Amino acid sequence: MVRIALGLEYDGSRFCGWQTQPDACAIQDTLEVALSQIAGERITVASAGRTDTGVHALAQVVHFDTAAQRPDTAWVRGVNALLPASVAIRWACEVAPTFHARFSAKSRSYRYLLLNRPTRPGLAAGKVGWFHVPLDIERMQQAANYLIGEHDFSAFRAAACQAKTPIRTLTELRIQQQNDCFILDLRANAFLHHMVRNIVGALVYVGKGKYAPEWVAEVLSGRDRKFAAPTFAPDGLYLSRVEYETHWGIPSHVEENGVLGVL
Repeated sequence: MVRIALGLEYDGSRFCGWQTQPDACAIQDTLEVALSQIAGERITVASAGRTDTGVHALAQVVHFDTAAQRPDTAWVRGVNALLPASVAIRWACEVAPTFHARFSAKSRSYRYLLLNRPTRPGLAAGKVGWFHVPLDIERMQQAANYLIGEHDFSAFRAAACQAKTPIRTLTELRIQQQNDCFILDLRANAFLHHMVRNIVGALVYVGKGKYAPEWVAEVLSGRDRKFAAPTFAPDGLYLSRVEYETHWGIPSHVEENGVLGVL
């Protein structure tokens, strides 16, 4: 028996999220079917993060155990030949039996692409979030800075969140602007359900002038979801990186500009 790790990217708009569902509409279901065909046995995968419906990935990491002896190329090109065009394996490697895609990860990064112009996206529909009122990036970054560090993020978690604790350590929340696209990069040890989208919603409220940047700090300290902004759309959200200690031998891919080609 060997343990294999895979890196993959996908367009989440065509699926009902990552986690397996009874009607097999999830990305996990699709991947496991393809892997099982290559392995000649039933394969079950574990992932670094469970992305929601409509959320994409540039660098999802999964692992699985198998008795099948296959070259890495079989787990990449062979599986890709069986996957839909919107899902692709980027790399494969054998890992130690103690490696776990989720529990071995030391951090996760998400990128949110927010189109800020009067008209909705056409070519990039489903790939970017959209807000029609002009946003002030300086106010948004001031607000974002209040969220850096270890905090109780109860005000930014979904009601259905199953995490045992709302305490998370956010080590990066950086906002850039390229033409009419805002790029928000977030890194943390882990994220709560809807945490990124709820943060984006709050920053948009500040950026359009509804609240001062200090309002985000008040919402954070209040720990009450009902006083925060609505959850923003999933369209522009990408799982962009999962980091591991180097001894695990997991390839590190940092996606900086590739996805911006859709704009």
